[in-house]
Amino acid sequence: MTVHLHEEDIPADLFAPGVSIAVDTETMGLITPRDRLCLVQLSDGGPDEHLVRFAPGSDYAAPNLKALLSDPSRDKLYHFARFDLAAIKHYLGVVAAPVYCTKTASRLVRTYTDRHGLKELVRELLGQDISKQQQSSDWGSPDLSDAQKDYAASDVRYLHRMREELDRRLVRENRAELAKACFDFLPWRAELDLAGWPEIDIFAHV
Repeated sequence: MTVHLHEEDIPADLFAPGVSIAVDTETMGLITPRDRLCLVQLSDGGPDEHLVRFAPGSDYAAPNLKALLSDPSRDKLYHFARFDLAAIKHYLGVVAAPVYCTKTASRLVRTYTDRHGLKELVRELLGQDISKQQQSSDWGSPDLSDAQKDYAASDVRYLHRMREELDRRLVRENRAELAKACFDFLPWRAELDLAGWPEIDIFAHV
């Protein structure tokens, strides 16, 4: 297992054609237009993870990364896709779809709990523990620590395996079609966030 750090873009043809890609982002905070995108993490479900770092003042050109994220033949796997989709659209200018969101799937099938964080999901579904100690660290630092790199990589390391188990449960509970409809809407939910409706449910009665 190796974590690879790339600056500003990934090499062309880094991943085999058509393979689904787990995606995550690290930013300077939770307000997308204010808090710049610092890191994009990627995994094809194999033993290695790839981190793409963007420097302060980056123009986010990244043609190879953009082509990968916008490739309609590849599913993009996320945990809480809504945030990552918004950050990627705002800074990289692409819609990183088709989407699969493990947090959304968890909310649809794990209705016996309100604990849908990545740490809890990995523990229950895969029997492994991950550390969230670096979650609030400075992702804009010019020198990322080994602990930061491993934390960032762990955010995409387990998504392929979790999808397999969540898909089994979605089918078992007859909610696979509902989940797919939710996943397809998530890029538009991210657009609503960027357009000024982050905390408003436009479908609510009041």
